[in-house]
Amino acid sequence: MGSQLEFACLLLLLLFLGRNNLAFGGCSGKCCRGRNLDCTTTDWRMDRVYGTCFCDEGCIRTKDCCFDYYKECPAQDCAVSEWSFWSGCAKPCQPSVRVRIRHREGPEHSNGGEPCPSLEQRSGCREYRDHQGGYCGHNAGPAFITSVEFGKGRPKHGNDGNPLDPGFCMEFTLESRTPYCTVQNRPHTHWMRYITEGFKVCVACEPPAMRNNSGSCQGDGQDSDKEAVLHWQAVGNSQCSGTWKKMQKTQQCNCPPQHSFVFI
Repeated sequence: MGSQLEFACLLLLLLFLGRNNLAFGGCSGKCCRGRNLDCTTTDWRMDRVYGTCFCDEGCIRTKDCCFDYYKECPAQDCAVSEWSFWSGCAKPCQPSVRVRIRHREGPEHSNGGEPCPSLEQRSGCREYRDHQGGYCGHNAGPAFITSVEFGKGRPKHGNDGNPLDPGFCMEFTLESRTPYCTVQNRPHTHWMRYITEGFKVCVACEPPAMRNNSGSCQGDGQDSDKEAVLHWQAVGNSQCSGTWKKMQKTQQCNCPPQHSFVFI
């Protein structure tokens, strides 16, 4: 009789705990933004431990979310618009910086505890006409380069609407670089970290950097002897510069993306 009574009491206790868990456990109706230490309940955690668990966005990082967090609190993505067109360069006729932006389309908040993506992007560039529309020309000096990624949005047609010369590729062996190429930590300078001594690099000479009257880009080394050592400078960080040895001219660039650049 005693054992039956104990069994009945145990069933009642389990039933009570189950109802209490259904009524008060889990993240249903308890989701919180950011990291909120008060956003807790008592239930099973994702690591299969029963006890205090959280329903705030920060629990993803601390790994103490309730078992149903992803079901009840779907991650809020940082909805953003498409990138705008690149702005003009800050300084015509010399290497400078251009900017493009996008806008947040929803409320500002963390994306599951992670930062939202950047709304601004910068890259090195150069305008080839002054404010009056006149052609800047090119001065003798080092080759100005930027990454292939930042050279994608350049015009492919001239002012008369006709296609421009598709250009060519120059291959070099990196001889030297300054240590400042790896010091900068701004997004538009990350590509400079891949400028590594001893590697072959490909540099595309394309419009509008290509000079129409000569079919070359500043510092491309076309008029230099083979294996001539020439100077280059990264646009976007004036302290990142060095030398490279001319190898050959080709129709297309075949280097890996991290070792592919464009003349500016």
